[in-house]
Amino acid sequence: MSPPHVRTVLGDIAPEALGRTDYHEHLLQASPLLPGDDLDDVDLSRREAELLRDSGFDALVDLTPVGLGRDPAALVAISRATGMQVVGATGVHRRQHYLPDHPVRGWIADDLLACFVAEVQDGLLPDPFAPGDRLDARAGVIKVGTGYWDISAFEERVLEAAAEAHRVTGVPVVCHTEHGTATWEVADLLQRHGMARDKLVLAHVDRNPDPQLHAELAASGVYLGYDGPARAKYWPDSTLVDCMLAVAEMGGADRLLLGGDVARRTSFVAYGGMPGMAYLGDRFVPRLRRAGGEELVHAVLVANPARAFTFAEGQ
Repeated sequence: MSPPHVRTVLGDIAPEALGRTDYHEHLLQASPLLPGDDLDDVDLSRREAELLRDSGFDALVDLTPVGLGRDPAALVAISRATGMQVVGATGVHRRQHYLPDHPVRGWIADDLLACFVAEVQDGLLPDPFAPGDRLDARAGVIKVGTGYWDISAFEERVLEAAAEAHRVTGVPVVCHTEHGTATWEVADLLQRHGMARDKLVLAHVDRNPDPQLHAELAASGVYLGYDGPARAKYWPDSTLVDCMLAVAEMGGADRLLLGGDVARRTSFVAYGGMPGMAYLGDRFVPRLRRAGGEELVHAVLVANPARAFTFAEGQ
């Protein structure tokens, strides 16, 4: 068995070297669900990462899966240029992110499993749908997704492959949940197929800011991904702060993660938009610190990500 490590695009590191972590971002991305909002300029995305770094972060997890503008070579370049630790992803998003004729729609379970395992163990492919050489950079997480109270046959196939890839490699899995729904269903499905609950992160649980639900999920072992700061069209940041504090008070402080998931060119300051990645460190984290104290902030930004994204191969 290999020593426990976090796998970044520059290589494996000790968990304690990860530092203050934004668990959910996208540096390069293109999706038919976000027309005109592509993140496709490496220099501008590097500048955005610098702004995040300068707001108080040491690391980010880039959760762009295959077929959505992912650029592994750019992640390597941005990590080197900024000095930030960057964890890269393999995986396949929820069905709606892929047009009906996208080649990933035709992948069977064996295709998905082979892709996920190879990108974790052997290296990321610039384009998994075309011949090419793998990069030295390897994936440190699998990204999957489900719909609003819906797990389609396509998504179930992806989740099953992700669970099997986790069983083979130990790598953690992050699952997009639409508006924080079907969380128990996702966790239970993955567990049935070999997924360890303490290596599963449920993204967007804060889209359903129900602290009792979150505390119950945390008690079952999964990590809770809060990545909705600055989305005032849904609710104010105070709702998220209050929810995190309530979950912590109910015993879930060791399962909370925080990310920005800014994910659009119109939201990146470097592309001319707002509020930008740095909103997390400049605006949200200080509010969380004032409300919950330094111990909670350290748990959310340092201790919890280090556990969630650490794995050991050969287990």
